[in-house]
Amino acid sequence: MTPQVPPGRTSLPVVSPRGVGQLRGAQSFPDAARGALADPQLRRNLGNATATIRAKREAVVGEVPDWQALRAAGAAIKDDTLRRLPELLVRLEERVTAAGGTVHWARDAAEANAIVTRLVRATGADEVVKVKSMATQEIGLNEALAEAGIHALETDLAELIVQLADDRPSHILVPAIHRNRTEIRDIFLAHMADVDPDLTDEPRALAMAARRYLRRKFLTARVAVSGANFAVADTGTLSVVESEGNGRMCLTLPETLITVMGIEKLVPTWEDLEVFLQLLPRSATGERMNPYTSFWTGVHPGDGPQDVHLVLLDNGRTAVLADEYGRDALRCIRCSACLNVCPVYERTGGHAYGSVYPGPIGAVLSPQLTGVEDNASLPYASSLCGACFDACPVAIDIPSMLVHLREQHVEAQAAARTVPTVEAAAMKAAAWMMSDASRWSGAQRAARVGRLIGRDRGDGDRRIRTLPPPMNGWTATRDAPVPASQSFRDWWRGREEGTT
Repeated sequence: MTPQVPPGRTSLPVVSPRGVGQLRGAQSFPDAARGALADPQLRRNLGNATATIRAKREAVVGEVPDWQALRAAGAAIKDDTLRRLPELLVRLEERVTAAGGTVHWARDAAEANAIVTRLVRATGADEVVKVKSMATQEIGLNEALAEAGIHALETDLAELIVQLADDRPSHILVPAIHRNRTEIRDIFLAHMADVDPDLTDEPRALAMAARRYLRRKFLTARVAVSGANFAVADTGTLSVVESEGNGRMCLTLPETLITVMGIEKLVPTWEDLEVFLQLLPRSATGERMNPYTSFWTGVHPGDGPQDVHLVLLDNGRTAVLADEYGRDALRCIRCSACLNVCPVYERTGGHAYGSVYPGPIGAVLSPQLTGVEDNASLPYASSLCGACFDACPVAIDIPSMLVHLREQHVEAQAAARTVPTVEAAAMKAAAWMMSDASRWSGAQRAARVGRLIGRDRGDGDRRIRTLPPPMNGWTATRDAPVPASQSFRDWWRGREEGTT
């Protein structure tokens, strides 16, 4: 599929540009994960939280007899939407404009930030309230507004915790999943004005402290910024689903509402939206339906914001759409189900991924949006166990896409180097050896020499604790099994001859 540009628009960027936004980390995944793996408190926090969410999700998904049919319907609707994306985006623009809203097109993060900054400045406001939004985190909107002298206040409780602590989100849906209650109480005491000095770490006490803090902001804010979970092309209706009610306060009280939405968030009709409003809450928070689901269509005199803007963000999405094997990632509805079942994410947390999109879907989506070489370590941040594919409500085959991205990286590295790496040379040698039965048998016999350096761990299980370079990287963090005393072929031959 060749991505098309809506009539009258300029050409779109290939990938998200460097130097703006939060899709690239300062470290590779293995380096960033090392610190997380050495933090037992972090691992306990992550393990407890993901286990709780997994159990809730499994219970409510098990209640739906046609869950697999719903998954298939969600995948089919998304695929159809992506095939007709240019047509549907133009239809959405027409409907939003007809309803009194204004649509802006942003090729990348820099353009989107400039548009939002200009719109906020036009109101004369120096502070905005925000609904939780992955799109605005992706483009680094808070930082761009801060450079313009505008404070962006996160109103989602977990996002507020992260913002007060000058921290980074660690999960798509539960950004403060890496914090426990005691840590959150300490953050409130240190950074929240007028908080009760005797504040406890009871959930209700923490929630009430945040409510008192945020209410003052809701009642005085003149501008709100949101993302959108879905947009209905047929009517120009935007939607946000959330659990705390802060989103509804932002979407109704301020005079100006600015929404930043990735171009893949479209659904053609209200009937299509029905499928996702069943898939999303059960997959995300283990609930049968979202506590708060808000819809708005343009401007209604005397009711809600009177100045409504929609910024349609590309930022690399058309590059993803152009990838025949990778475009399924644009089906993602940001439910986080793949994070909560991933054994790698559970042990490292989200910061190790370096991007606002952590976990299995982040290991796919971030390299796609930035170009694989800018996030080359992420496709390897997976055991390829397939749990993410099983959990995904829109059936994204994440393991196959990770292998596809690894292939792209290997090919790019091979093309860029005149001298192959040690790993590439070892793989080429292994391929030569394994392509011939006699060579492979000879290598197996030679490997039996390794039995001489195996050591008994005390339980009868012999392991190799140190291998020579370049294989010592494997035994730096784990033991290697000793080679078998005979190959399967030798054992089978002996069985046939009666000698085994």
